[in-house]
Formats: sequence, C-alpha cells, structure tokens
Amino acid sequence: MSRQRRRSWQFQQLSDLPAGEDLIAIGADLDPETLVNAYESGYFPMPIGRRKLGWFSPDPRGVFLPGDLEVSKSLRRSKRRYRVTVDTAFRAVIRACADPGRPHGWINDQFIDAYERLHHLGVAHSVEAWDDEGLAGGLYGLSIGGFFAGESMFHRRTDASKVALVHLIDNVLELTPHSGRLLDVQWATPHLESLGVRTVSRLDYAPMLQLALDQGTPPAFLDPLSPETR
Repeated sequence: MSRQRRRSWQFQQLSDLPAGEDLIAIGADLDPETLVNAYESGYFPMPIGRRKLGWFSPDPRGVFLPGDLEVSKSLRRSKRRYRVTVDTAFRAVIRACADPGRPHGWINDQFIDAYERLHHLGVAHSVEAWDDEGLAGGLYGLSIGGFFAGESMFHRRTDASKVALVHLIDNVLELTPHSGRLLDVQWATPHLESLGVRTVSRLDYAPMLQLALDQGTPPAFLDPLSPETR
C-alpha cells in the first residue's frame, strides 16, 4: 500500500502525548487507511468493552532491538522440531489467536475482517510453525517498510510461538545493528521479557519508528500470497 494517500484520521504526534498514558483516543474505524495511518503514527487499536474502539500508544513501549533476542538451549532444541513458513496460513493464524477460550482474548470478528483486508493488501503477515500434527503455533502483525508491529501469537505445542518469533527476528526481519528495522510488541509481557524484549519511552520510540518506516520491506514479505489467502 502506498504511503501517498488520503489520511482518513489524524493522530497526534507522539511528542505531544501525556507521558505514562497508554489509551490515547476512542473512535474512528478499522478501514485500511486508518489502520496504516495509526501504525505509522505510533498507535494501534484494541476494543474497549463491547462497542468502543480504543487507540493505544503505550509509554513505555515493548520492542525488540538488534541483539536483544535471547534463545535458550531448550528453545534451540525446539527449533529443530518445527518447520516455519511465512504467509501460508494467515487466516488460520489470526483465528487461532482469536480463540475465545484463550485467557484475555480480545480479537473479535471486526478485527479479523480488518486484518484479513490488510493481508490481501500485502500489509499484514503471518509466520507459522508446523509439525507432523499440523499448525502448532504462529503470530501475525503488520509490516510497513522495516517496521513490524506484532499483534498476537498462539501455540498449540510447546515453544511453537517462540520458534515463529525467532524466525521472524532472525530470518525475516534480519534484525541486525545496521538494518534500521524495528519489531514492536506493544507491551513487555513476562513471556516476551524471557526472550529479551526491552521497554523504551514513547519519546525514544518515535525516532526508532521513523527510522524503521524509512527502510525497505523484508524480501520475505514481498513474495506472492499463498492460494489460501487470495
């Protein structure tokens, strides 16, 4: 999707936001232009209650930077158990992440439809981990330039989502010191902290985001979509 387009919703600059506040605005829509505008501006959406749409810009923000990834010996062993692919089962991944039986589930049909539209536009992507039983885990998010916004991940077998994340960092984003790319995970959960995620202030996040947006798209996200996703 071209970044030269009509802005359907105006988001405040990150430098103008109150420190320490995560929920910044309520309203708008989940149209593709609104969503891409939001992520480029440092925001992302989540539902509030049953009907409201909230726009968040956490302070501090959870990110993976070059060299942050920590892969334990057990995770290295787990990597050998799975085959990892990109964009071969986006629909299955986002629906698994939206499973209502998962704790703290928030992904509703409105979000599924919105991100599937972005996937068809080549903006939203998935990384899948497979074993002999089928889809074992994965993650999905948005890619704009060298910026990847991780939205959600799931696992059905041990370490499957972690293996997908390691593949994203090492093999897709190639998050090296000179890449200028950035993996945003929104909030630093204990699960992600065990893998090396760090927190940065919103003011520090803003130039990281801009630098990443100016980088080239990872080649793995430029391949044609699989038949399942057309």
